[in-house]
Amino acid sequence: MIKLLDHETSAMAEEIYRIFQVSYAVEADLLGAKDFPPLNRTVENFMQSDTSFFGFSKGASMAAVIEVEPLPASFHINSLVVDPNYFRQGIASKLLQHMLDLFAGNTITVETGLANEPAKQLYLRFGFKEAGQYDTEIGIRKIKFIRAYP
Repeated sequence: MIKLLDHETSAMAEEIYRIFQVSYAVEADLLGAKDFPPLNRTVENFMQSDTSFFGFSKGASMAAVIEVEPLPASFHINSLVVDPNYFRQGIASKLLQHMLDLFAGNTITVETGLANEPAKQLYLRFGFKEAGQYDTEIGIRKIKFIRAYP
């Protein structure tokens, strides 16, 4: 089940934090990053965020979270994280499809590490096109994707 999360409550912010920590630890290893900024976020950061969080629950457990920033006529996916215990179950695809349905008609942007092959393949499967690459100040090569609507 996918639902909008009340990230301003400490209990929900702690659950979002937990999933971000376990998921981004895997991505940091994949990218060879020693200092990975997404792992530096705190529970308070989530509670005070202006973005929206949607969660995917499997039974009583939160399995994944997508963080989006709605913009005029577009939205940006800030994060899409899946608890490693739920990898390869199609959950990221379900969350992404939910966002595409929810924000139908909007242009969507997202960025990920260039070496994050699973994320790149996910976005390409959903019709995203590469919109550029750049190096971060901590030495991670990133790729930006866009999915535009006419």
